[in-house]
Amino acid sequence: MPAITLPDGSVRRFDGPVTGTTVAAAIGPGLARAALAMKLDGKLEDLSRTIDHDANIVFITRRDPDALDMIRHDTAHVLAEAVQALYPGTQVTIGPSIENGFYYDFARNAPFTPEDFPAIEAKMREIVAAGSPFQREVRDRDEAIAFFEARGERYKAELIRDLPPTETITFYSQGDWIDLCRGPHMRTTADIGSAFKLMKVAGAYWRGDHRNPMLSRIYGTAWRDQKELDAYLLQLEEAERRDHRRIGKDMDLFSLQEEAVGSVFWHPKGWRLYRAAEDYMRRRLDATGYQEVKTPQLVDRALWEASGHWDKYREHMFLARVDEEEKTLALKPMNCPCHVLIFNHGLRSYRELPLRLAEFGACHRYEPSGALHGIMRVRAFTQDDAHIFCTEAQIADETVRFVALLSSVYADFGFPGFRVKFSDRPDVRAGDDATWDRAEGALREACAVAGVEYELNPGEGAFYGPKLEFVLRDAIGRDWQCGTLQVDFVLPERLDAEYVGEDSARHRPVMLHRAILGSFERFLGILIEQYAGRFPLWLAPVQVVVATIVSDADEYAEEVAAALRAKGLAVLTDLGRDKINAKIRLHSHQHVPVIAVVGRKEAEQRTVAVRRLGGEAQEFVGLDALVARLADEALPPDLRPGAK
Repeated sequence: MPAITLPDGSVRRFDGPVTGTTVAAAIGPGLARAALAMKLDGKLEDLSRTIDHDANIVFITRRDPDALDMIRHDTAHVLAEAVQALYPGTQVTIGPSIENGFYYDFARNAPFTPEDFPAIEAKMREIVAAGSPFQREVRDRDEAIAFFEARGERYKAELIRDLPPTETITFYSQGDWIDLCRGPHMRTTADIGSAFKLMKVAGAYWRGDHRNPMLSRIYGTAWRDQKELDAYLLQLEEAERRDHRRIGKDMDLFSLQEEAVGSVFWHPKGWRLYRAAEDYMRRRLDATGYQEVKTPQLVDRALWEASGHWDKYREHMFLARVDEEEKTLALKPMNCPCHVLIFNHGLRSYRELPLRLAEFGACHRYEPSGALHGIMRVRAFTQDDAHIFCTEAQIADETVRFVALLSSVYADFGFPGFRVKFSDRPDVRAGDDATWDRAEGALREACAVAGVEYELNPGEGAFYGPKLEFVLRDAIGRDWQCGTLQVDFVLPERLDAEYVGEDSARHRPVMLHRAILGSFERFLGILIEQYAGRFPLWLAPVQVVVATIVSDADEYAEEVAAALRAKGLAVLTDLGRDKINAKIRLHSHQHVPVIAVVGRKEAEQRTVAVRRLGGEAQEFVGLDALVARLADEALPPDLRPGAK
């Protein structure tokens, strides 16, 4: 007699084994219609699974967060069925749900193209309309391998061979089509609905290995309803308009060259943007008790072995062999071990703690060329990195200070809010469970003291300690993880860091790894897209263009520019012979915030006709008043009167 406990605490008892479908029907016809799946003792399962024991059930309906992932998973299966129906001989490989959608990889002599999408989508809609039930079946391993080999599906057979011996081999069918899958699935293909769309094709190596065959990957997106799909497609259109690569080219900020794949060539305007952000961050760090350091680029592999990074990051390191010294050096992929070396240089006292060491550290990590994306994902990048060496008792206070600083910095850059994720111990990690218990407990306590609310991100901590991840949401609703705070008891132990305590004994410091922007390159890419190139005046690479209507005003234009430059503004002059409307169009396209127009009249009256980016109106302002106004407006937020 299974006793089924529901979320409200009520209990339903049944005479014998039941399915989720039976329980939902017993509760009421409305739930029977709405339930798509269930969480059985916390695990997502098909409604058709048999329950023969006392259990807790939470039913999943279309509005639950778990439903969206299931819709995408089921749509991937429908895509695979449609492809095999239309293109016999195509092999299916893997097809997971992903953020905002799904994909499926296919083995086929000729790759798919977007021209194939209308036919595939039409077939998918037929399959959805048929409403075929998803049915689960457990099979013997050898039988399952033989089944797929007989169908010419060698990739599926290979997947089964590589599964652990303890793995249960499950198939799911929808009508006559069948696939290897762990599940779970919704009730029928009709539960998918019609809010899906195929998006693009790409090449993908089998199992991500370039030595393996190239497969044809079809990406799609799927949502609960048409309104959500339309909103997502509109977001994609807006994201394309804001693409930092296109805007960076229009504004002449940077370029990416084949001679240095994965590295950024900053042009003068882009470098000014970079320096504005870096100078701002340096001032904020100086004001909050950080000491800036600089550490070497090339470091002996012995340090990375001692720290544990060699085993964890070796495949992402760029190496240099020094034959004369018989040494292997690595371009540093992160700064933390080098900061421990600085801490270890000389005997430290408890009176020096907390010691906050900051570095705008140039780092290098190998990323596959296919993973690179503009300046958002590169091989050479700069971290706004810092490490706080402190006692265990100081963790909470340092967390409060850090969260306050991070909140203020994000607000100054135009991000008034953020979400926090608490990432706890991963499966592969350094340090014993007792050490992790201490670190996680200390970070949870620090969050309570700092008033930080978080969502749990299980198993995603760093290999040496738990971490908080700070997630920004941009102007079009996309999330970006930028900041981090990590509690590390492991690295000080590995690298023998210690200080003399008040008791005159030697103690290990706790190491807090923290970043606010993360990678400068990535954060600037986010900023470009956040503002669509229309930066606030303090960040704008070119803040003012002084443009002439007639050549008679050239001398006055240079005087206006000089007066603005004397106040620290980035100013260009446009003394060309183009019509003034053409000049305005050009500089508006390059997102210059202020265009100062001068002609004979303005030169005589010592005024300027001011046009703001995005506006049609002109304002006539005296030169001295304009210089004072723009000088105030161009002040970075931390230098403005009343800034904390």
